[in-house]
Amino acid sequence: MSRLILGILFIILTVLIFYLSKKLYHIIPTPFTLPIFITSLFFVLLLIIFDIPYQTYMIGGQWLDHFLGPLVVALALPLYRQRHLVKKYATTIFIGVAIGSIIGVTSGIVFAKWFSFEEVIIQSIAPKSVTTPVALSIADSVGGNMTIAAIGVMIAGIGGAMFAPLMLRIFRIDHPVARGLGIGTASHAIGTAKALELGELEGAISALAMTITAITVSIIAPFLLQWLL
Repeated sequence: MSRLILGILFIILTVLIFYLSKKLYHIIPTPFTLPIFITSLFFVLLLIIFDIPYQTYMIGGQWLDHFLGPLVVALALPLYRQRHLVKKYATTIFIGVAIGSIIGVTSGIVFAKWFSFEEVIIQSIAPKSVTTPVALSIADSVGGNMTIAAIGVMIAGIGGAMFAPLMLRIFRIDHPVARGLGIGTASHAIGTAKALELGELEGAISALAMTITAITVSIIAPFLLQWLL
């Protein structure tokens, strides 16, 4: 089978599974029926069961991956619409992101050490709360494994998208700025997509928090790793 046909088949299958997952989520709206979780789980099992190399899937998957850049840029639109509120809460946002970034990196390191993981794993999961390209760059610079780093980023993102609404209800966090700030700081782009479902302001703040977190973590992660390891 040619690479072109294989690529087209994987693109169609990915879109189809995601579409069916959305239908299921509308019928049974639970964290475990979230479309991105169902779709990711489906393809993990598919590749394992049929022994399909990840590189084979990415023949088609890479074209879907190319849309990530434009989608992130598109998040600037709700941010622009809510610019007056962003200015109003600027101090709160920057302080919240700074604290959240420190907790995000520190918690990964502390829990990994608690379970006696190897140093390379700790270095890899430390930047889990930032978007993939930044996390991979940080992991590479501190001696981590980029594959493990990518897995950590996916777990943080999907976990945030799945359980953020539940956690917000449990802790009675109702303010849209606080909701968006928490999701964007902890769960980067995947969480931001969920924040947009909660409201445009939540999505705008989450997008801003995601960006600032990426910059902050890239600065503090090497220092925290050196201090805590």
